[in-house]
Amino acid sequence: MAYWLMKSEPDAYSIDDLERDGREMWDGIRNYQARNMMRDDMRVGDEAFFYHSACKEPAAVGIMRIASEPYPDPTQFDPDSKYYDPKSNTDDPRWRLVDVQFVRKFSRPVTLKELRAHPGLDGMILLRRGNRLSIMPVEKQHWDLILDLE
Repeated sequence: MAYWLMKSEPDAYSIDDLERDGREMWDGIRNYQARNMMRDDMRVGDEAFFYHSACKEPAAVGIMRIASEPYPDPTQFDPDSKYYDPKSNTDDPRWRLVDVQFVRKFSRPVTLKELRAHPGLDGMILLRRGNRLSIMPVEKQHWDLILDLE
């Protein structure tokens, strides 16, 4: 099993939304590196931290499970979607996604400030200067440490 961190702005889609929906496609990824991780590296059953970003207090707020194999992101073909990509076509889709399934919310958010302050998380991709990826792998020791903070 691999571990991930997947970011979403809470006013766009939050952990509460995923809890309500149960399962949802993780759409709208328009970064090739993040797309490649979903397409090539994620497996059904992998787990991911749900991370609220671009908000007052960015934080890991829960856990979700990868619930599908990768498949074409339907929003790339929808001219009414903000994720529409006119250069993508159904014969050779540019963007892929996976479905995620709610596992649980944390008892409290584990804030970015807390993560930065913890010496055991040195080297975590999220904490690297200039990192803006919306999806990233998480090493098992970092996964376990964050779970202990929660």
